[in-house]
Amino acid sequence: MIEVKDLTKRYGNLTALAGISFSVPQGQVVGFLGPNGAGKTTTMKILTGYLAPTSGSAHVAGIDVTADPLPALRKIGYLPSGNPLYGELRVGESLRFAAEMHGLRGAARDTAIAESMEAVGIADRKSQAVGTLSTGFRQRLGLAQALLHRPEVLILDEPTYGLDPNQQAEILSLIKSLGRERTVMLSTHILSEVEAVCDRAIIVHQGVLVADGSIDQIRSSRRAAVSLVVRGTAAAARAAFEGMPGVDAVEVEPVAGSGEHVRVRLLGTAEREACEAAAVRAGKAGLALAALAPEVASLDQIFAELTTEDAAHEVAHA
Repeated sequence: MIEVKDLTKRYGNLTALAGISFSVPQGQVVGFLGPNGAGKTTTMKILTGYLAPTSGSAHVAGIDVTADPLPALRKIGYLPSGNPLYGELRVGESLRFAAEMHGLRGAARDTAIAESMEAVGIADRKSQAVGTLSTGFRQRLGLAQALLHRPEVLILDEPTYGLDPNQQAEILSLIKSLGRERTVMLSTHILSEVEAVCDRAIIVHQGVLVADGSIDQIRSSRRAAVSLVVRGTAAAARAAFEGMPGVDAVEVEPVAGSGEHVRVRLLGTAEREACEAAAVRAGKAGLALAALAPEVASLDQIFAELTTEDAAHEVAHA
């Protein structure tokens, strides 16, 4: 449904996108992640025909967005960052204007407006002035406008920006329900949003794609670990676990407030069998086991690792 290949965008000496490639199949909700300035908005503006790439291609529903944007845009519903709206219009008037910009007239227009308002829960706000809406309802109105022409693809740039936690939860629930019937690409730097609603995450940094896959796949691609707390000396603990199969490195540190226990991290493995093997090794070395668990990296940790300057440099030169 979305196909991006070797997409590059330069602004003078600044490279916003450095040849990224990815595809999104029909019916998938994808989180497009990255810190500020990573290239997320630039990518979305290219996909929606607002910007032309320096090189590379972008297709939506098989249509080249840069070569033939209008047919592609008929397939896309777009909620831009900041969600610009005409505050002096009423909600119904705003939707009527947007519907007519899509070429909808008469009964088809009125049906589309009613359906989009119902879909996002603003049917009771039809006569309210846009300028008096809360931020959450303004976002709902922006989503309603994006849905008017029944697009196959929704592209949402920071849809929860500026919302309070309750409003964020409401918008994310709405986005998740919308994703049951169409392809959704959601740009954000809020990692919990991706875990809540997305089937997959694409992470970019400094214009380079640094990860692509389900949350579980991205987690499994990072170096895992087993964490233990044992009673014994640091030297004894290190000697017990060094050379253990599947372990790349052993980290040992004293447990704060305890003169008898040390914390051990076995880097490179987190399988259940590794936990069992670690427990056996601790017993054979005479180290009383106080705690043992595999470490599961949070998306925040993975994101921090992937969006360092070194990470982008390594991927760009791989």
